[in-house]
Amino acid sequence: MDKKKLTERDICTKFITPAIEQAGWDIQDQVREEFSFTAGRIIVRGRMHLRGKKRRADYILSYQKNQPIAVIEAKDNKHSLGDGMQQALAYSDALDIPFVFSSNGDGFLFHDRTGLSEKTETTLSLDEFPSPNTLWERYCQYKNIDQTARQTVEQPYYDDGSGRTPRYYQAVAINRTVEAVAKGQNRVLLVMATGTGKTFTAFQIIWRLWKAKQKKRILFLADRNILVDQTKNNDFKPFGQAMTKVTNRTVDKSYEIYLSLYQAVTGSEEEQNIYKQFSADFFDLIVIDECHRGSAAVDSAWRSILEYFSAATHVGLTATPKETKEVSNIDYFGEPVYTYSLKQGIEDGFLAPYKVVRVDLDKDLQGWRPSKGQTDKHGELIDDRIYNQKDFDRNLVLEKRTLVVARKVTELLENTDPFQKTIIFCEDIDHAERMRQALVNLNPKRVGENRKYVMRITGDEQEGKAELDNFINPEERYPVIATTSKLMTTGVDAQTCKVIVLDQRIQSMTEFKQIIGRGTRINDDFNKHWFTILDFKKATELFADPAFDGEPVKVYRPKDDDPVVPDDEREPPHPGTAEFEAGEEAEGYEVEPGETWTTDTPGGDTSGPGEGGTRKRFVVDNVEVAVIAERVQYMGPDGKLITESLKDYTRKKVKEQYASLDDFLRRWNGAERKQVIIEELAESGIFWEDLIKDVGKKLGAEPDPFDVICHIVYDQPALSRKERAAAVRSNNYFSKYEGATRQVMDALLTKYTDSGIEPIEDVQVLKLDPFSKLGSPLELVHAFGGKPGYTDAVRELEDALYEQSPHPPKSA
Repeated sequence: MDKKKLTERDICTKFITPAIEQAGWDIQDQVREEFSFTAGRIIVRGRMHLRGKKRRADYILSYQKNQPIAVIEAKDNKHSLGDGMQQALAYSDALDIPFVFSSNGDGFLFHDRTGLSEKTETTLSLDEFPSPNTLWERYCQYKNIDQTARQTVEQPYYDDGSGRTPRYYQAVAINRTVEAVAKGQNRVLLVMATGTGKTFTAFQIIWRLWKAKQKKRILFLADRNILVDQTKNNDFKPFGQAMTKVTNRTVDKSYEIYLSLYQAVTGSEEEQNIYKQFSADFFDLIVIDECHRGSAAVDSAWRSILEYFSAATHVGLTATPKETKEVSNIDYFGEPVYTYSLKQGIEDGFLAPYKVVRVDLDKDLQGWRPSKGQTDKHGELIDDRIYNQKDFDRNLVLEKRTLVVARKVTELLENTDPFQKTIIFCEDIDHAERMRQALVNLNPKRVGENRKYVMRITGDEQEGKAELDNFINPEERYPVIATTSKLMTTGVDAQTCKVIVLDQRIQSMTEFKQIIGRGTRINDDFNKHWFTILDFKKATELFADPAFDGEPVKVYRPKDDDPVVPDDEREPPHPGTAEFEAGEEAEGYEVEPGETWTTDTPGGDTSGPGEGGTRKRFVVDNVEVAVIAERVQYMGPDGKLITESLKDYTRKKVKEQYASLDDFLRRWNGAERKQVIIEELAESGIFWEDLIKDVGKKLGAEPDPFDVICHIVYDQPALSRKERAAAVRSNNYFSKYEGATRQVMDALLTKYTDSGIEPIEDVQVLKLDPFSKLGSPLELVHAFGGKPGYTDAVRELEDALYEQSPHPPKSA
């Protein structure tokens, strides 16, 4: 057997796996092979998307399930022993693994990240691979886990038998928290981006600590009733009869797991502080969900609960830790034991990326000053000064401004999908109500079909608030548009929200991240893979803040008469899907006695002028407001704004991979599937739709991606797909085919003309018209003598299509 001729998989099967087994590792329970631990970044292309490559480790070794301690990167025997080491070290960074191995089948290169070995890297023979107990002992020594703490650290995860396992970052968060608590750390902070499963993570932490009897009575605190109910009915359900929700301001001390709103156990009067009916040492673990919202402030009601139960271990969960002069999570909890950011979630493909449409209004940028003695629609004399974006919808209402915003929102929905779940963030309740009215009047047909097409969902109004459950339920079609202020900024699991409208001035990075988090969840069943942010108040300038860590796919600024839909996704609206029609009415959450909802308006002012409100507000109905000209901007894959032209940026990005035309042609002509190259370039940041549109304007027809690159990057003349197809037909190319094969090849060329190279490379195209009229896919492939014959015919057609290729200049 010539080892050099074996594939990487052969090396694994014949050499690496036997060496691992010989060392005592259980292949069934302790070893995962070809383990993909990310989902693959979502790359948005117009209104389509594709997944980037998943990160995949050849071997992950765990002492017990969900506790990985070693990673092995395998290479074939043409590589040296350590060729996979840097790749394996990158995996170990993400997976929090201290023992790293690389192998080509001759032995192992072992990198010990614990610092406990004499040398960081050593070479081992195949017989010297360490046993599970050897690595686990060293792991415990590295983490300072003593025998007492081990009983907790070795407590298994909850497993319901469904095969659901924590994602890699959840496992890191759970393991680090359990280890910290087991070693006696009493204040623990976990920072995880919205939509990454903080509640499931909290459940596994509590489960393991509870089952290990490290913690016996546990309190889970939240500040929204919907959060408590979601938690009790979903992730925490396995606690069963041991769990209760504190309701009706009553205390039952017979349970072990307590879920509560902090409002349900505190109050302004001492007798309302029912948490004091528990002894100060009753709970030994308190988990505070969304701890940035109150527990960090010294004078908050949360803090009084935490101080009363100060002997307990406190674990804080947040997507956005607060660090201001008045509020500090880190002062209270210490540095986070683990952080999983929005940027990382998008990069890994677990969170949805987003596009940004920035709309600048003339009065917002230029300001507005009343004429001398001008009164508002109520006859109030308007204070003579310049009003700008800070004032609009707070001190001064320009009614036509509200109409412009509502019209742009309607335009976006009508030109994409009128039934996309949309949240509009307004300045206060009054603004949210005016926005609702404007949208109702602009969408009479939709509202006529169902009055709940547009709803105001704010804390002061029961009718709208009762619709919150239906809005977040993916199977409920209505409400479609929710106007709000503060109520929906956090804790609302809106899985299918596809549009977020910002008509609220946002100065807080914490609040900005929370609002963006309303759209970051992915839902494959309802085709939610990305979302759009429509920004009217420059809130997305916070993207430039170093504290922001998530990058938009694209930033689009429409000019005065431009459609609000980004130029790479203008196509007929999608029809309503069957999924939108499905489902039952969701039960409304009961409003608990003593529960208070967050006030939607700044400073608690819900009244307008003349109604006892503290804020003076003028309402003007006769001032025109218009969208002013701006330009399209793009965000690169690194999350930074592209400052050069799109063409210059494309040249730079392509030449990073293909320095010359010759390099590009060699790769293109040698590729079995051109689609692979197109996707690779998209993943590196090439905006295909915009470039194809730009080159197509000059040609009068859409070009092939091949021509786009040759023309823009290497200054070659471009041909349209139609011209390439016509050249193939004029050469009497189909004369070598007859019958069904000729019909199939002719239809493939037509499909290329209409849709491009991607569909003809996919054998599934044979299921579509007109191919389905010629026969079944099996029959059509059989006409070519089988799949190899069909694949060869497609490849030859591609060769003919690109026969008219540019030739690189000859060197002098």
